[in-house]
Amino acid sequence: MFGGFFNKLKEGLTKTRDGLSSKLGEMLNLAVTIDEDLYEELEEILITADIGVETSLKIIDKLKEKIKEEKIKDPIQIKPCLKEILIEMLGQYEEETTFPKVMLIIGVNGVGKTTSIGKIANNFKSEGNKVLIAAADTFRAAAIDQLEVWSNRAAVDIVKHQEGSDPAAVVFDAIQAAKARKVDVLICDTAGRLHNKKNLMNELEKINRIVEKEFSNGKKETLLVVDATTGQNGVQQAKLFKEVCNIDGIILTKLDGTAKGGVVISIKDVLGIPVKYIGVGEGIDDLQEFNAKEFVEALF
Repeated sequence: MFGGFFNKLKEGLTKTRDGLSSKLGEMLNLAVTIDEDLYEELEEILITADIGVETSLKIIDKLKEKIKEEKIKDPIQIKPCLKEILIEMLGQYEEETTFPKVMLIIGVNGVGKTTSIGKIANNFKSEGNKVLIAAADTFRAAAIDQLEVWSNRAAVDIVKHQEGSDPAAVVFDAIQAAKARKVDVLICDTAGRLHNKKNLMNELEKINRIVEKEFSNGKKETLLVVDATTGQNGVQQAKLFKEVCNIDGIILTKLDGTAKGGVVISIKDVLGIPVKYIGVGEGIDDLQEFNAKEFVEALF
């Protein structure tokens, strides 16, 4: 039913699962009746898995409703109910495979933006698509060099300018190259300086204008990279970026190194943004499209 990535996911979610599923199991095995105390304990378990207070309360409300509707009396039945609620809350996102497409990847430094771009490029290329990367985070020379390393790893071409050049000019050149080379997917790295929101806003607006004008026949997608280990701080970051631009989806990295995997549910619930990709390792094929059912199964 589930492939090799599911095993990686299961392994990657070990820390979160230890915090959530095993505590839940212990609690339900000891419980005699479903009462307010049980709900309170459950709420605490959800919050410690970094699902967030607001989302945890919502889950408890949905659970109470379900238990009442289905006239459930046995505490052991809570687990399958909880799984159903989480799958429903996450919703399954269906990726439209419209080509050509341009992906703008945004996010603060250090969240794994460059790595994610390399991995996404590799995913598309292994599916037989022609991919091009644009190094439009011109603020740091290291970002350009790093991206070049990943483009070599994924064996895809890269368009770059010197450090300090205009990011919108890089995107413009990359679009021209993508059209000339009949590229299916153009992935653009962009700067992630959140402390200077006004500049970031202007920069992204300029890039978006160029994409709309020069790439009108393609689909544009803006994905925000969030580091799972930051938990609820990642949700705050996403909120701030959402004020600056329209976000179509989240790439959640470093899920394998954290007990805060519950943040996936929080992001979807609080911000209404689907998680599109999740990373559970260092390898080039350790970033995959998000599947709600697989995620919840691995979580439990």
